[in-house]
Amino acid sequence: MVELEKEVLPLPPRYRFRDLLLGDWQTDDRVQVEFYVNENTFKERLKLFFIKNQRSSLRVRMFNFALKVLSCLLYIVRVLLDNPQEERQDWKLIIWVDRPLPLWALQVLVAFISFSETMLLVYLSYKGNVWEQVLRVPFILEMISAIPFMITVILPSLRNLFIPVFLNCWLAKHALENMINDLHRAIQRTHSAMFNQVVILISTLVCLMFTCICGIQHLERAGNNLTLFDSLYFCVVTFSTVGFGDVTPRIWPSQLLVVIMIFVALIVLPIQFEQLAFLWMERQKSGGNYSRYRAQTEKHVVLCVSCLKIDLLMDFLNEFFAHPRLQDYYVVILCPAEMDVQVRRVLHVPLWAQRVIYLQGSALKDQDLMRAKMDDAEACFILSNRFEVDRIAADHQTILRAWAVKDFAPNRPLYVQILKPENKFHVKFADHVVCEEEFKYAMLALNCVCPGTSTLITLLIHSSRGQEGGASSADQWHRTYRRCSANEVHHIRLEESKFFGEYQGKSFTFASFHAHKKYGVCLIGVRRLDTTNILLNPGPCHIMGASDTCFYINISKEENSAFVRGQREPSWGGTGGNARGVHQSIYHGLTRLPVHSIIASMGTVAIDLQDSSDSSPEGQDPGSTGLGSGRGSRSSSRTEMGGTNTLALPAMGDSAEERRHSIAPVLELVDGVNNPSFDLLADQSEDEGAEEGKDDSDRDESAHWWGRHCEWVKGYPLNSPYIGSSPALCHLLQEKMPFCCLRMDKACHHIPFEDARSYGFKNKLIIVSAESAGNGLYNFIVPLRAYYRPRKELNPIVLLLESIPEADFLEAICWFPMVFYTVGSIDNLDSLLRCGVTFANTMVVVDKESSMIAEEDYMADAKTIVNVQTLFRLFPALSIITELTHPANMRFMQFKVKDHYSLALSKLEKKEREKGSNLVFMFRLPFAAGKVFSVSMLDTLLYQSFVKDYMISITRLLLGLDSMPGSGFLCAMKITEDDLWIRTYGRLYQKLCSSTGDIPIGIYRTEAHKLPVSESQVSITVEDYEDTREPREPLLSRTGAHRNSTSSEPISTSSHSSDHPLLRRKSMQWARRLSRKGGRGSSGAKGGPGSAAERISQQRLTLFRRSERQELNALVRTRMKHLGLSPTGFNGMTDQGNRLSYILINPSPDTRLELHDVVYLIRPDPLSLVPNQGSSRKCSAGLSESHRFDTQDSTHL
Repeated sequence: MVELEKEVLPLPPRYRFRDLLLGDWQTDDRVQVEFYVNENTFKERLKLFFIKNQRSSLRVRMFNFALKVLSCLLYIVRVLLDNPQEERQDWKLIIWVDRPLPLWALQVLVAFISFSETMLLVYLSYKGNVWEQVLRVPFILEMISAIPFMITVILPSLRNLFIPVFLNCWLAKHALENMINDLHRAIQRTHSAMFNQVVILISTLVCLMFTCICGIQHLERAGNNLTLFDSLYFCVVTFSTVGFGDVTPRIWPSQLLVVIMIFVALIVLPIQFEQLAFLWMERQKSGGNYSRYRAQTEKHVVLCVSCLKIDLLMDFLNEFFAHPRLQDYYVVILCPAEMDVQVRRVLHVPLWAQRVIYLQGSALKDQDLMRAKMDDAEACFILSNRFEVDRIAADHQTILRAWAVKDFAPNRPLYVQILKPENKFHVKFADHVVCEEEFKYAMLALNCVCPGTSTLITLLIHSSRGQEGGASSADQWHRTYRRCSANEVHHIRLEESKFFGEYQGKSFTFASFHAHKKYGVCLIGVRRLDTTNILLNPGPCHIMGASDTCFYINISKEENSAFVRGQREPSWGGTGGNARGVHQSIYHGLTRLPVHSIIASMGTVAIDLQDSSDSSPEGQDPGSTGLGSGRGSRSSSRTEMGGTNTLALPAMGDSAEERRHSIAPVLELVDGVNNPSFDLLADQSEDEGAEEGKDDSDRDESAHWWGRHCEWVKGYPLNSPYIGSSPALCHLLQEKMPFCCLRMDKACHHIPFEDARSYGFKNKLIIVSAESAGNGLYNFIVPLRAYYRPRKELNPIVLLLESIPEADFLEAICWFPMVFYTVGSIDNLDSLLRCGVTFANTMVVVDKESSMIAEEDYMADAKTIVNVQTLFRLFPALSIITELTHPANMRFMQFKVKDHYSLALSKLEKKEREKGSNLVFMFRLPFAAGKVFSVSMLDTLLYQSFVKDYMISITRLLLGLDSMPGSGFLCAMKITEDDLWIRTYGRLYQKLCSSTGDIPIGIYRTEAHKLPVSESQVSITVEDYEDTREPREPLLSRTGAHRNSTSSEPISTSSHSSDHPLLRRKSMQWARRLSRKGGRGSSGAKGGPGSAAERISQQRLTLFRRSERQELNALVRTRMKHLGLSPTGFNGMTDQGNRLSYILINPSPDTRLELHDVVYLIRPDPLSLVPNQGSSRKCSAGLSESHRFDTQDSTHL
């Protein structure tokens, strides 16, 4: 037992508790490993100090440079102390010199140090080839200037031997080059090749001159005995090719040296100048640097683009420098591409040459960001290249640039433009982001229900003084449209404002109406001090506070306005003025400002405010109709509860025709919202639609098949096609539509229909032609299905796509009612007919991404323009809204040959371009009417946000991209004959504010205009010209004017008074001759052959008598019959060529209302008037409780 215990071995140290505590076991098992032991050698340490380490190497090279310069200075001192003998042609004077002992000692010391350093560097740089080190020019020069001094130490008799120490200047030049390179590496400064080349050139010139001066002076010791100054004088005169000849070398060695130096100069200097010129040209291309001193003393912004086009540059510069406080800013452009010829030409203009700096570089390189001084910039704009073939790749490049800038300068404000909405969430950290496709599709969608929305938004986000077109324009609409286009959105704090300061404690609608009446400004929104959310028209329940920020539309901001009391100004906005009997009173307006811009100097109209009971339901005529009584022409409901209209004519007595109709006053404080005028959420259209459905059930069982398929609700879309879309309350289906039912041109087992006519839609279609189903199309559907749009006014939406959409996109749109798609192309007539173009009210043509790239820039729109022109010729009654890549191409929209008015507008556009106007295209008829839009017009929105950081938010609210609780929305209403009793825009403003709380912001006006009619618009029937010798009456005088009841386009009442249509004269003359010949031939013939000839002659006569319009109509009808579609209801004879439309933003109060005017409104949010969860909801001032309104649809929040 004892033996067994003795055999038991003790535990290893790692298992003993005592050793574990003391840590003794660690020393037994761990082995320390040293790294980089090769660098611990003596040679490696020296190499690290002399070569590898940047800072120590820089110190060594600076010491070496100082040593060489010192040796040259000692040589000059030796020359000055030397006094050669007067003997001539003594060659010993060239070999021997007089060198004092102290000077010799210093030169020996310097030579010894230089030699030691050189040998050490040779040893450290040795890599196996000795001759590579020995045969270097600096090594040879070092040996020539250092070894002789070391020999004189051993042989004192050689102490006065001449040694060419002046050659050390070349070693000093070499040390200077190395020192500059190490200097850039050590202090991490941007390497400037231009600076290096200039230093090398200067040092080369100095070394050549110094070598020549010292060499000639020494050799002439045996000749003229020149001093250093004489030698300097001779070299300067010789190298400058002046050659006075007063000082010349006398002996042949000095003459030979001059020849050698001239040859060296002719070889070396041109090479140096060539390199310098090349670097200068490269610097001109790359732009150089923006100096640190300028960045710290001046203000600048950086514009990062991948490809800089002249149009983009001019849009940025014109909009950025349009603001007075940005006049002292500089713009630094950072672009990886070489400067374009047109861009270079523009940047040479003195106006921009002193403000714009072009740098060629990438935002992904810190060196280029340092060149642009990004960390000192006031802001950085990053724009995407919309002309890239792959737009997703362009967005990816933009995202990387934004990340790089944010990483380099995290505190700099960032303004980013993105193309695709699905990429927007990657740059949410940016201060301001504009997604091109989001804004584009939302704007095109609103154009369908609010005509001219794209032009309205474009004019609001462009800076203008209203001086385009000239004040002496012959057309009245030019002057009115020009003046109103200068209106922009401005902001001011209420307590600091003269416009709105007196309305503190009053309701928002009261402040908006009275500010417009008194000052001509349109208050559209506010922002509380404790929140960042902007509310457009928060309604009459919002009470204005002193700390509120007011957003208003006016020509000039209040800070740049002057106030003049008691001055009468002529009316400029109305077309009738006092001629129509409008009483004018003194308008307290604003005078013309010489510095910035012009504020509206407008007359006002006296509005009776005595009778406040006229706006009550009892005082209105239940049977009267008001704005937008035309079915389908309204953008939102304008009918109050009880069947009355908000603009209904007040009930009058016997003397109603003898006095003006009065309008209820706008209340300062609203006690509550129990007035039916404010019941905007209730939608009576559901009940009306149900009754109509019962009446029409026997006539058309398939008219409301979707109502039986599933019920409609109001809620938020369940599926969004991309991340980052703002939630919006919309009309939705209770159950989603099967994917097979979304395709309109193919029947399925659910729906047997194959064309739009079979569906029996009550409202006309909205067709969108796009290349593919991108995520941006989702933003086209959402505004048209917003919850505040009455159900009976929703238009079916048909997407005409060239390829079948993805399942993700179908999953997003299958919840929206009356949204379909067809597969086809806009350039195929059969595809257009299948998607229901003959039943459409509006056709939206989206620019194709694949066509944005063309060999010639402005040819990118060629296919779109020709296709739209074909649509215009085939379907003249169709309202076509087109997106173009280049705004300059809008002059080709609905192009008409021999149109003198368009030619006049073209000349006007050229004049505006010469003046440098921001809106050279504003007088083009398609743009003024809102029929054409270019996405490049949205670029100014991002630029303007630098000064007005609220512009993107306000634009998103107007377009319906964001839905802020309590914020209103943009809609439109149409003036009918029953609404003309209001007479003026100011009375309309009061009527809306006192009844529904709506805020009008502008008018879309359509006027009859005698424009030249092209042959493509001629409509002639055969019967009209059977006897061409008889006098003919105009066709339009016999044919009633065609009125599209569901169209949102204004209808002109004066189209019947147009002139005779143009005739195809040659065809008609030929037809007359043919008819005469046929008549003579048939009278002499008998039997069958004569009858056949007469019949053929009549057919030929009929064909040649037809107009081009009739030929196109026959083509469309033939294709419809071939496809099995009924041509019933197709009318291609409508002529809309004699009408022009334009927009008046914030017109004066005394502007006359005209029939078919469309008024833009900002309507308060209906949900803000509905109490929450049955509890009483107070107004913002807490004055009263609002009442609950019952709605027909369930609302899912």
